[in-house]
Amino acid sequence: MTAVYKYRYWLIGGAVVLVMGLFIGLSAANSGPGFPLDDGWIHQTYARNLARNGRFEFIPGIVSAGSTSPLWTILLAIGYLLRLPYLLWAYLLGGLSLWLLAWAGMRLWRQLWPDFTWQDWLVGLVLVLTWPLVWAAASGMETLLFAALGLVLVGEFASDKWQVAGGKSLILLGFLSGLLILVRPDGLVLLLLLGVGLFLGAGTMKQRVKRAAMFGGTAVLPLLPYFTFNLWSSGSVWPNTFYAKQIEYATLLAQPLVSRLARLLFFSLGGPENGWRGVSGAHLLLLPGLVTAVTPSLRTDWQKKQLVHLLPLLWAGGHVVLYAWRLPVTYQHGRYLLAALPVWILYGLAGWFWLLNQIQDKRVAFLSRQVSSLTFGILLLFFLLLGGQSYAQDVAFIQGEMVTVAHWLAENTPPDALIAAHDIGAIGYFAERPLLDLAGLVTPAIIPYLDDEAKIGRYIQDSQAHYLVTAPGWPYNQIIDKLSITKIYTTHYLWTQQNGLNNMTVYQINLP
Repeated sequence: MTAVYKYRYWLIGGAVVLVMGLFIGLSAANSGPGFPLDDGWIHQTYARNLARNGRFEFIPGIVSAGSTSPLWTILLAIGYLLRLPYLLWAYLLGGLSLWLLAWAGMRLWRQLWPDFTWQDWLVGLVLVLTWPLVWAAASGMETLLFAALGLVLVGEFASDKWQVAGGKSLILLGFLSGLLILVRPDGLVLLLLLGVGLFLGAGTMKQRVKRAAMFGGTAVLPLLPYFTFNLWSSGSVWPNTFYAKQIEYATLLAQPLVSRLARLLFFSLGGPENGWRGVSGAHLLLLPGLVTAVTPSLRTDWQKKQLVHLLPLLWAGGHVVLYAWRLPVTYQHGRYLLAALPVWILYGLAGWFWLLNQIQDKRVAFLSRQVSSLTFGILLLFFLLLGGQSYAQDVAFIQGEMVTVAHWLAENTPPDALIAAHDIGAIGYFAERPLLDLAGLVTPAIIPYLDDEAKIGRYIQDSQAHYLVTAPGWPYNQIIDKLSITKIYTTHYLWTQQNGLNNMTVYQINLP
């Protein structure tokens, strides 16, 4: 790496520190540092118990296949083993993931568009300043590591080392693909595309089959312990939440697939969360460039009989299709769709560079570049500030509802009390009580009943739970009406009420 490139990566690293400091600082000033999702506390609970007991457990003593990201759990557990502050370690991992994403994006940019090599620093900077990616980096979740590792894999494939170095590069590709699935099961989409790309490469049929087989066999190696553990603990190769989420949001699947796909695709491109008007991020302005970049990518791969320029687009598009098919949700700023965002940004920027270079008049070309750059830059920073405020509010919501209830339970319930709750992350981390998970993450037996509140109520009653904790959006009114229970605590968090949701409330169940 030349000194110039090192300087650029240091520049990107400085930008990562600034944006992470902005988001975390805004939340710390508002409600104190924390996570914008209850799921962040789920990962922390798994990681702490792994460091303590050496086992994947959410509830100590009960082995659980509820983690969708065992690799992220292991990385978080390292912080506990080193006795580091858990928030600091989670933020550090998120910041490193954001830097890795920018590094991988810059590398892929130079590989796919060598004519624009010297603009790679701008690509890295845009990625770092795109607010949903910063939000993900500071969320305590694995989402950004997944996107970054995916881009690393795409760049490794685009480097063509697997055609020159042979076995070693194929082993690396396969192993990294296996790790990608250990970060999130969604990585299966990219693994399949890489297998197709290797098969389409130069060589005889025997050589191509051998390449794909070596890649696939290597990818399975890091997955075997994970699949074996899941089968042993839950009876299926994928984690419990993989099935629970699909049942929980089954009503969304009743919509036509085409409309689900269009809505998720437009949102991932920077459109509004609901409807067809509005903007959720500056990257929507890159859409004309993205459309422009598709045709030359298709032409190049067609002429060379390869799958290199189209591979990132197919991965991003396939990722969105997967969620449109099985989990068509946009909540939490579309965190499930974030893996597609860096790809849209890369191709959008490349297309805009190409369009601007087509302008023949030098004066018009200069003015066009200045106006477009200034407009995009201002909007990028504007949405970054809005994103920081949104992140601070998200953290405050989790602190004001989930964390507050968890501390109350820790102080006001017996250590052996069985608590039935929908959002279990903060409760599991701070209260450390036996739990009956009404979302099915650590209580897989309840998954078949997730679409029937009456059956959930009977399951709670049969389980002899001592307390019921409702969650915003999950008031469980039918259960409350039928069970003999007493309301003993509610958070009264004002923001929740202002948004038309129910506060988290603790009910004591009067057992017979």
